[in-house]
Amino acid sequence: MHPDSTFRWEDRAAMRDLVRELGFGTLFAATPDGPRVVHLPVVWLDETTLALHVSRGNGITKHLDGATGLFVAQGPDGYISPDWYDLGNEQVPTWNYVAVELEGRMRRMDQAGLVAQLDQLSAEQEARLAPKPAWTRAKMTPSVFEQMTRGIVGFTLEVQGWRGTRKLGQNKPEAARLSAAEGVEAAGRRGIAYWMRNPGMRS
Repeated sequence: MHPDSTFRWEDRAAMRDLVRELGFGTLFAATPDGPRVVHLPVVWLDETTLALHVSRGNGITKHLDGATGLFVAQGPDGYISPDWYDLGNEQVPTWNYVAVELEGRMRRMDQAGLVAQLDQLSAEQEARLAPKPAWTRAKMTPSVFEQMTRGIVGFTLEVQGWRGTRKLGQNKPEAARLSAAEGVEAAGRRGIAYWMRNPGMRS
């Protein structure tokens, strides 16, 4: 994460909220075949346990059980032009962003755990689509669902390391930060502009 402590984010509840809101990220692991990465959706099982699933045919899958995993959730981001600060010519471009890194031990789930993870994932995401009637696997023929789940493997990540960054221009005067927020929003990056205007918010 960013070495400047000004941008350090240590509110674990807020980091959990961001991961839950995004619902998607990137899992990294060192394997005998070299470093590997997979992009996937996640859900929280409790305050320190993420659940996820990976295609059985993915090269990373056979190495995950017992490995150390690093999950990264990337929030809003955007390029910041020095012109937006209105602080003169001795400024440089930068990139503002919000990100969470979660490191911990990976454990393979049994079939019941995998199915529960899939049910929770679809329930959380379908709830966001209301008033659309929620999809559930009850709409599927059970044998078809069982056949499809054979192609994926479920894992948990027991989070032991939490690292968060909110780089939002906190090292600039408030007027400069808010001016830059106007500029980045005009450039189409409304998400990071909102965070820049509210650097103290939990999530």
